[in-house]
Amino acid sequence: MSRAANPRAAEQLSAAVWDVLAHQGLEHLTIRAVAAAAGCTTGLVMHRFPNRRALLRHARELLHERTRLRVEALEEAAGSPREALRAVLAQGLASTEAGTLESVVWIGFLAATVGDPELLELHRINTRAWRRRILRLVAATAPSWSADQVSTAALVLMGMAEGAAALASADPETYSPELQEAALDRTLTALGLS
Repeated sequence: MSRAANPRAAEQLSAAVWDVLAHQGLEHLTIRAVAAAAGCTTGLVMHRFPNRRALLRHARELLHERTRLRVEALEEAAGSPREALRAVLAQGLASTEAGTLESVVWIGFLAATVGDPELLELHRINTRAWRRRILRLVAATAPSWSADQVSTAALVLMGMAEGAAALASADPETYSPELQEAALDRTLTALGLS
């Protein structure tokens, strides 16, 4: 089995893509930077990711997959739809180092979609999947609500969580984990979902 086809090498390259995006930023995501982060040759990286677009696409898919697995586990562990809703939203805050890095990667990817229809479509697919999850959890938490009420509440919650994460990833001293959590709880309360 070639090194590029080796699952361990694939994981190493994925980790390197993530590391470059999270610590160096989108503008430094190159084949050479990923090779340096992975401790391998550029040829090995190009075997898996032939160009920068492939790196960006992989980074977005990796972010979606990491989030999906985590929120599925949180939903399964929750005792009620209300607990699941809060846990799923809270994991998206920049209240941990991992959450902050994910927020940075998400923002970088969002910036890369400007003027790039293919990356924009991938972003829309993944964001719509996130929205469907939040809609489902809001509807389960407030089963008597109309579709409009559910839709509005989902948008408010998504905007609050993603906005707080973006602010905190750039200024963690001002937007502490405690402040983000408190804002989430107050938003849930204000919406009648706590």
